[in-house]
Order: sequence, then C-alpha cells, then structure tokens
Amino acid sequence: MEPQLRELLDLLLRWVHVIAGIMWIGNSLLFNWLDRNLLPPRETGRGFQGEAWLIHSGGFYLVQKTPLEGGELPRPLHWFKWQAYTTWLSGACLLLVVYYVSGGALLVDPAVSGIGPGAAILLSAGLLVAGWAVYELIWAWPLVRRERAATFLSLAILLAAGLALPHVLSGRAAFLQMGAMLGTLMAGNVATKIMPAQRQLVQAVGAGATPDAAVAARAKQRSIHNNYMTFPVIVLMVSSHFPGLYGHERNWLVLWILLAGGAVVRHLMNIRFTYRRWVPALAATAAAGAAALYLAGARPAGPGSRVAGAGPQDVGGDVAFSTARSVIDRRCAACHSANPADPSFGASPAGVAFDTPEQILARADRILARAVLTETMPPGNKTWMTPPERELLRRWLEQGAPLR
Repeated sequence: MEPQLRELLDLLLRWVHVIAGIMWIGNSLLFNWLDRNLLPPRETGRGFQGEAWLIHSGGFYLVQKTPLEGGELPRPLHWFKWQAYTTWLSGACLLLVVYYVSGGALLVDPAVSGIGPGAAILLSAGLLVAGWAVYELIWAWPLVRRERAATFLSLAILLAAGLALPHVLSGRAAFLQMGAMLGTLMAGNVATKIMPAQRQLVQAVGAGATPDAAVAARAKQRSIHNNYMTFPVIVLMVSSHFPGLYGHERNWLVLWILLAGGAVVRHLMNIRFTYRRWVPALAATAAAGAAALYLAGARPAGPGSRVAGAGPQDVGGDVAFSTARSVIDRRCAACHSANPADPSFGASPAGVAFDTPEQILARADRILARAVLTETMPPGNKTWMTPPERELLRRWLEQGAPLR
C-alpha cells in the first residue's frame, strides 16, 4: 500500500473510530447513570420501574423505565448498536492499516524478543479471537457460574496477558493489543449477548407475553462488564502517544496500573450514589495511581541506563554535532525526512523531519526520550541503531545539543 494512501486511511479511520467510540461509551455511561438515578414513579399502576427528570439544552426530559409487561410495543423503538459495531470495525481496520499492512514493523522489537513481523501479526490477530473465546468460556462454563469466581479468573488471565505481551511484542504494540482485546470483548458482548437479549424482549412484548427477567439480567451483566472496561480501553487506545510509559523497562507494571486504576475509578463513579465518601476515595485512587505510575514507569530508570555497558565508546569527551548527525542521518532520517529513503511510513512521520540542524535541535528532547531513554525509536529498531550510537546521542544531548 502506498504511504500516502495509508496515511489518508489512518486519518479517516481514526476520525470515525474516535467519533463512534465517543458515542458508544457516552451511551454506556448515560444509561448506567440512569439506572442508578431512577426514582419511584409518581404515577402507579402503569408498570414503571422508575423515572428520572432531566434538563438539557433548554428543555425538560422525562425518562421512564418499564418492562412493558402486557403493554403495546412502542413505535419507533430506538436501538443502540451501530456505535459499538462502528467502533470495533474502524478499530480493526486501523490495526490492519497501521500495524499489519506496514509489514509488522511497529509490532516487533528485537530488544524485547526474537519474534518476526509475520509471526507477530498472526499472534496479534489470533489473540483477538482467543481472548474472546476464553472470556466466553469463563462466563458460560458451569463450574464457574458463581460470579466472584468468574471475575477472579477473568482478572487473573487479564493480568497474565498484561505481563506476557510486553515481553513478546514491542511496548507500543503490547499496550494497543490489550486495548484491542478488551474492545473486542466489549463489541462481542453487544453483538452476541446484549442485542440478542433485547430482540427476545421485543419479541415477547410483540407477542403479548411477559419478557423473561432472566434474559434481561444476562444482558445487563455483560453491559456492566463493558462499563468497567471503558476507562482502561480509552487509556490504552491513547497510550501510543506516551513512549515514556510503553517503552519503559517495567512497562508491564505500568500496564497493570493503568488497567487497575481505570477500573477502580469507574467502580467508584458507579457507586457514588450509595457510597457517601466516594469523592475522597476517588481523589485517593487518582493520587495513588499517579504516584504508582511515576514510581513504577513514568520516571525513567536513569539517563542512558538501557545502554550502559555498551562498550568502550560509552565514555569519552565531547561529542561534535557532526558525529551526532551522522547517527541521526543513518538511523533516523531514513524515515524522518521530507524525502525518506524508507517510504514505509510516508514522508516525515508524525510531522518529524531531521533534514536540517534546526529541525534536529527542535526535537532534541524527543530524541533523548525516544532514541536514548526508552529506545522506542527507531520502531522495532528497524535501522539497527547500536548501543554505542545511542550513547553518543545521549552524551551530545547532555552537552546541550550544540550545533558545532
């Protein structure tokens, strides 16, 4: 695929993905809020389970919840499904365009494991299917029908995957893969559990029968699962912008903190209507999560820690700009240039080019973060930057990146 076409598809798919995701998660949060704020209806005898008055955009809205027992099926009846399907489909296409069609270069990192791009693509796609299959097995298996046991087993497998993936795929790909797997579970819940249950409810009402409460309960259970996965999925989807996190030596621990922190925050927001001290609990959770991220991952282990002991070239005097630029020209400008030698990612990926001294100096802090501290650039070390070369860049940057 031509780089220009891939970049255009990347933009359009991300646009659709973000819009659909906002709509899907917004609907989830709204209906969850409604369920927790319904009051006993003022009018009795009509079978209402609860009601809520809302005000928005200059108008008042009355929302009433009812099982429609023996009632007439209303027309039109609004369904909420395409937001979920569009979010997953656009995300799957993004995974294909950005990570698979590019030959898997962003999926692998030779410093992490010896897996090749082809095997990484197969592993990534296979885990989406396997993750859904395992999840379904846990929540349908008769031996673990007790909800606590199923929840514990699900969390244990999730944490195990979070530990294993950063040791196989590149850090960036591992974080995204976890988000894609959770997103697949969420979309699968909508497609195979929530929507079929809603169709059964509609059919029962249309036939003049009383809807089965057990069917509604099973759909609600999966909806609650989705609700708790929303915040972790969001942070994992944006994690690719933060190499200091996914590129850290303890990125698996960072991943755990993001998963746990997002789920706990979501839980506290869910129980805020029945737990009076939810505000200090939420503040404490946010503070503890931020501190944990700083201590476990956001703070690098130390300048040049990942290139220490690289060889005799690690120590020495000042590094001239010409020496540093020779490394950047060979290892970075092959892609980051208006006329790249490697067109895999298009011209000047992310708007970054190293064609002039001024462009290099303007990105000095990013060179330090990406090429030296986290070693997330070049992606998958595609241009084979060596430890001594990273050390040369570190020394030049610590000198203040002089252009002489």
